[in-house]
Amino acid sequence: MFADGATPGKVKTWCYNKANLDYTKGKLLQYVDALSLSLSRTDAKFLDTWVLARLKELFQNATSDAELDAQLRSNKVILFLHLIGLDNTGHSYRPHSREYMDNIQVVDGIVREAENLINEFYNDQNTSFVFTADHGMSAIGNHGDGDPDNTRTPLIAWGRGIRGPLPDSTPSSHDSYSKSWGLGKLLRRDVEQADLAALMASLIGIDWPVNSVGVLPDVDPTQPGYLFPGLGEESLARLAFVNAKVITQQYTAKHELKKARVFNYKPFVALEGADATKNQPYRLANLTNIENFIQAEDWRAARLASAELIRMGLDGLHYLQTYDRLLIRGIVTFAYLGWAVYVSLYVLRPLDFAERQEAPRTVYVHVTAMITLIGFWIIFTLQHAPSMFYVYIAFPCYFWHQILLQAMGGLYVPHHISFLNLLVSVCMALVATEAMMIAYTHRFIWSICFICVGFVWPATWPHLILKQHFLLASVWGFLCLSAAVFPILPVQRSESLPAILMGGFLILACGGVSAIWILNDVERVKGKKSRQTLASLFNIQAALMVSIMIITASSVRNLQGKRGLPFPNQVLGWIVPVVSSVLAFASRVSHHTPFSVFLAYFLGFGPWFVILSISVEGLFYVAYSSVLVIWVVVESTVRLGRLPSAASVTEESKVGFFGAGK
Repeated sequence: MFADGATPGKVKTWCYNKANLDYTKGKLLQYVDALSLSLSRTDAKFLDTWVLARLKELFQNATSDAELDAQLRSNKVILFLHLIGLDNTGHSYRPHSREYMDNIQVVDGIVREAENLINEFYNDQNTSFVFTADHGMSAIGNHGDGDPDNTRTPLIAWGRGIRGPLPDSTPSSHDSYSKSWGLGKLLRRDVEQADLAALMASLIGIDWPVNSVGVLPDVDPTQPGYLFPGLGEESLARLAFVNAKVITQQYTAKHELKKARVFNYKPFVALEGADATKNQPYRLANLTNIENFIQAEDWRAARLASAELIRMGLDGLHYLQTYDRLLIRGIVTFAYLGWAVYVSLYVLRPLDFAERQEAPRTVYVHVTAMITLIGFWIIFTLQHAPSMFYVYIAFPCYFWHQILLQAMGGLYVPHHISFLNLLVSVCMALVATEAMMIAYTHRFIWSICFICVGFVWPATWPHLILKQHFLLASVWGFLCLSAAVFPILPVQRSESLPAILMGGFLILACGGVSAIWILNDVERVKGKKSRQTLASLFNIQAALMVSIMIITASSVRNLQGKRGLPFPNQVLGWIVPVVSSVLAFASRVSHHTPFSVFLAYFLGFGPWFVILSISVEGLFYVAYSSVLVIWVVVESTVRLGRLPSAASVTEESKVGFFGAGK
């Protein structure tokens, strides 16, 4: 990655083969180097010791290669050691496992030995050391989201040009997270990850990266920095000025580009407002002020002014980066609402009840949708908008185009509309939509929704219907309560083979019990031949479910035993779920009743909820599917054949995606 992004020949790399990163196996890497160091072991930490071995070999080769020795001893050399074994061990065994703790000890030893090797080779104490990571890791061994465990990274710097530790401040720089480290007497000075580039460039005296948005920790004189105080106030002031110019130049380039392309562009006032005394934008006036402070040898004032200009520059970059946010939000909002209504119409299917569609009215819909889409595309083209903008606008245009077509063709609009009822319906729809939006981050709201529809809604049924169908209401409430459990379960779950297999057994049990009633209904409605055909289909799908449970159990045991994933498991792990799903769609419609179709899909997708599960996902699949089936029965019974509400359809589809936290 570094070599490809740099000037050709500038970065020299030494890397193991990509195939060596299969950390599902016990025997990860076999390599015997020139120093007769065998690295054949049982887990990923030996990917780290491989790196140390290459460093030793590099310095060893330099003793007999004058050109290599000269290159290593030249100024401004960066040695980058990527210790990826710890990351792989965390993914495989979780961060709190014995394997991970062992790997941490290995990395600690590598850091200590690498420092000694470098100091022995150069023997001049002119090396700066920076130890950090690109990301953290959650308790279940993943990363990529905004959880603090995934975004917090260590930063330890020492060596040439870096100050020593400082006593802790008052109030303390430590929080509950770092109190257990045993370093409470020392100052903790946090920085942004992007600041590393500025720090490293300053340490070795090279030009800063063109697109760096990092801030040197020593810019602000009111906070302790990282650099050795012996550098002097002048050096720190000039470094701060360079930092300010880098950030300002980035802002200026993006500002000019946006100004040239965007209609009715509104600049960032804090930097583009005119300075009355100098007749130039604030950003240029501030740079001039900093230069004046440096010429007057007022180093502290120069650093303070640089820090303020950097802050405004970063605010300006954020302003430009989010300049189109309102437009994107509008597009996404219309797309989201359109999708919700479109999904509802797909279930309600108003065109199935329409006698005919009026061609002239549908033409207006086609033309309006096309003009809207092409109009936005033309605007995006003139403004050189990102290519994804063209895709974003296509979604609301398509959804609302389909909605208007069906609305004109099949939706019934009563002649007399109660304003109060309409207002209540609109408010309820807005509340339901807002609740679903909040539920993206506060998943317990799905549980509240299930409890409301499971127990509060039946209380509103007509007394006679509730009395006649009390058993149905009880089953409905129990299933909603069962489904309400899953959204409040922790998203981060440990792998549990018993829970996975329990989900598989429950899928088989529910499918078998349902098949008895459904096949009798099929024989009554479609005939004996249809019953035999569907019985064969269900038996095959059940056999595939048993197969995938065996494959999953075998795979889990092999991975836990560090034996790797057997090749037959890799192949069958794809074939079985795919075949099961295809069978559900390939079965002839003429043999089906509505409930037999549902059972075919239920059994067809069951293998996916076994092999892709780590815990209770299969149990959620059973609870959610049961709610959907009974929901159809309840709606047809309570609403006397009327179709379900749009909010209900949307809620159920959302829970299907996010109910189990996946």
